[in-house]
Amino acid sequence: MRGLANAIDGLNDLLGKILVWLTLGIVLVQFTVVLARYLYGAPNIAGLPMIMWQESITYMHGFLFMLCAAYTLLKDGHVRVDIFYREAPLRRKAMVNLFGSIFLLLPMCAAVWLFSFDYVARSWAQLEASAEASGLQFVYILKSAILGFAVLMALQGVSMAIRSVLALQGDNDELQKLRLSGGGH
Repeated sequence: MRGLANAIDGLNDLLGKILVWLTLGIVLVQFTVVLARYLYGAPNIAGLPMIMWQESITYMHGFLFMLCAAYTLLKDGHVRVDIFYREAPLRRKAMVNLFGSIFLLLPMCAAVWLFSFDYVARSWAQLEASAEASGLQFVYILKSAILGFAVLMALQGVSMAIRSVLALQGDNDELQKLRLSGGGH
């Protein structure tokens, strides 16, 4: 079980470390668009229409937000209402994580998948493009990030559940992680 949890954590850690670079891309492209448009009045950048550059910011933000959510969960970075959780014994924290993963996170991921699958499939079927004539032609790829979100979050939920079970069985490594992280993983 630990091997599966480690593999899931490794996948989300790798994706998070790669995709975090989109943050720099967002800043650089936005800075370039502002400079080109407002300082120089340029209609395009490097021969590409301004709308493409602006839409690329939306794409980068969408991929960053949707595909790094599981990385944030892995790093215990999501907001938590921890009035009771913070001071709870480690076994109770493990129980909260286990039940939260199984009864809240995994069903939510299943719902996101089920409710968005047809939406994404229709987008792929028509190779949906930007509503703007000179916009990016890959809306269907952007919408696929919704399904990626559901899968990556569900996998991270499985990892959390596995680690919670190990902690409840008295695994010292997992108990130590709970102690150090405040509970996430």
